[in-house]
Amino acid sequence: MVEVVVTPSSSLADQTVQVVVSGLAPLQLVTLRSWLMDEHGERFQARAFYRSDEEGMVDVGRHAALGGNYSGVWPMGLFWFLQPDSLFKRLVKRDVMGSPFLIHLEVFDGLRLVLGQQGPGPFPAVIDLFGGAGGLIEFRAGLLASRGFAVLALAFFAYEDLPKGLTQLDLDYFEEAAELLLQHPKVRGPGLGVIGVSKGAEVALAMAAFLPQVVATVWINGTTFLYGNPLHYKGLRIPSIPYQTERILFTELGAMDNSAIFADPRSPACSSSAIPVEKIQGKVLFVVGEADRSFNSKLFAQLAAERLPQDAYRLLSYPGAGHLIEPPGSPLCSISSLRGNPLPVVWGGEPQPHARAQQHSWQEIVQFLELHLSPAPAIKL
Repeated sequence: MVEVVVTPSSSLADQTVQVVVSGLAPLQLVTLRSWLMDEHGERFQARAFYRSDEEGMVDVGRHAALGGNYSGVWPMGLFWFLQPDSLFKRLVKRDVMGSPFLIHLEVFDGLRLVLGQQGPGPFPAVIDLFGGAGGLIEFRAGLLASRGFAVLALAFFAYEDLPKGLTQLDLDYFEEAAELLLQHPKVRGPGLGVIGVSKGAEVALAMAAFLPQVVATVWINGTTFLYGNPLHYKGLRIPSIPYQTERILFTELGAMDNSAIFADPRSPACSSSAIPVEKIQGKVLFVVGEADRSFNSKLFAQLAAERLPQDAYRLLSYPGAGHLIEPPGSPLCSISSLRGNPLPVVWGGEPQPHARAQQHSWQEIVQFLELHLSPAPAIKL
C-alpha cells in the first residue's frame, strides 16, 4: 500500500518538513501534488514528477524532481512552488489567529500533466456518447465533470423529441452540439474531446474525421465503418453496411449473440462505408476488449490505425475484457437487456480481467483527455 508520511505533521511556516512516499514499485514514475484552499476559497497547488528508488520510495528531501512546477532537489518544493488556479492571486495568511492552512498531499501514478480543476473555470470540454440503448446516460459524464471537464452527455435517439429509433447519423446535429458546448462561457476552447462506446464510438470517430473542433477522441469498442445507419453531412452521404441479422446466434440462456452479424470490413464491398479516419486532425485513443462479443472491435481498431499516422493514435487492448468497458467500480455486465431488442444481448468479458481493464483504461482515458485538451505546462525532463 502506498503511504505518504509528513514529519512533522504540523509545523510553522518557516519550518522544514520531510515528505516521504513509500510502497511504490521500484523505479515507478509518479506525480506528487500539494494543494490548499486559502481563506477566500482560492486554490493553490503544486506538482512535481519523481521516479522512485530501488526500494519503491520517494524522499522529497533527497531525490530530485524530474519536472513539473520545479526540478531538482527541493525539500520544500511542494510548499514553496504553490501556484494559484486563478491568475494574479497571492497566497497570504490573513487571519493569523484563526485556523492554520491545511495542505493536502496526493500521489498519482505516471505523469499527471493537468489535474482536475475546481472553481470558476473555464474548463476543457468533452462530449460523451453511448450506443445502441439510446436515451440519455450520464454516469460517465458525471465522473469526468468531477475531474475538471465541462461535459455534455449527448443523446442522439430515443430521448424526448429525438427520433425513437436510429435510422441515420446526421453529423450536422453533432456539429451543432460541439459548437454549442464551445460557446459556453465556462468552456475553454478552441477544441474539445469526444468519448464514445459501441455506436457512440462510431459516431465519435466520424466527428473526429469531419469536425475540426474535435482534437481528442476516445473510441471504446466500436466500429470504424458505418453499419446499419448511413451518415449524412452537408450533402455528403456515406452508405452503411447492412447488418446480417440472419447470423444472430442464441445462447443457452436465450440471449442474443450479435458477434457474427457484421460483414467482414476487409471485403472490397465495404470500402465505401469506411469512416475517413485519414482526415482526422486530432489524436485518437482506441480502447479494445478482446473478449467483446458484440463485434470484433480489435479488428476495427487495427484497420483504422493502419490509415492513421503513428503519432496520431494509441491502441489499448485488454484480453478478457468485454464490450462494456466502463469506469472502475462498475461491475462486469456480460449480458443485459437492450432497448428495442426482444431478447437480452451478450456483451462478453470475464470478471477479473475486465475489472483490471476498466481500472487501467479509465486512468489512461483521463490522462489522454487532460493532455490533449489542456495547455501543457513548462516541463523539464
